[in-house]
Amino acid sequence: MMDDTYKTVEGPAEGYITEKKSKFISFIFPVKSAVEVKEIVDAHRKKYYDARHVCWAYMLGWEREEYRVNDDGEPSGTAGRPILGQINSAELTDVLILVIRYFGGTLLGTGGLIKAYKEASADAIQHAEIVERTVDEEIHIHFEYTLLNDVMRVLKQFETVRWTQDFQTSCRMTLRIRRSLSAQLKEMLAAIFGVEVAPQDKNA
Repeated sequence: MMDDTYKTVEGPAEGYITEKKSKFISFIFPVKSAVEVKEIVDAHRKKYYDARHVCWAYMLGWEREEYRVNDDGEPSGTAGRPILGQINSAELTDVLILVIRYFGGTLLGTGGLIKAYKEASADAIQHAEIVERTVDEEIHIHFEYTLLNDVMRVLKQFETVRWTQDFQTSCRMTLRIRRSLSAQLKEMLAAIFGVEVAPQDKNA
């Protein structure tokens, strides 16, 4: 797998399993921030207010370094961790999986809980459409009108590049291209005399 692609889900999906009369309803969502995670979790807590547990885990960022798990009152390590384990197995990121449990009257024990949360999460993933996205970088360039044809000739050599432009007294463009090609594109643009390539904005 190249270092500038990652896998996520196209949209929300649901899963469902039962284990000794306990019902486990699972949901997977594409998410971009911890704030978004909190909003979705809060909304589901309200909607399923009568459920015994609302457990979840999320993974954020193409480097897959930001994650959190929550057992919501289940024995430590029996819910959030198995949910995260399924996110990892599917190599997903920018996702949240929630599993809502309605208690069926029979205790499942540690092993039973881990198995149930794992299977419920896997079922949601199975119903989701998994997509591969590229990690993109932004490049800002500035040049005079007379160089527009030269710049466009370079851009046309890169299939995946997208751009926005601001042409007033001179030309400014913001380019987005997958990470593995950005150095090559910057080099080719900088080779055109008169094109200024701005340093990459770290927050881009």
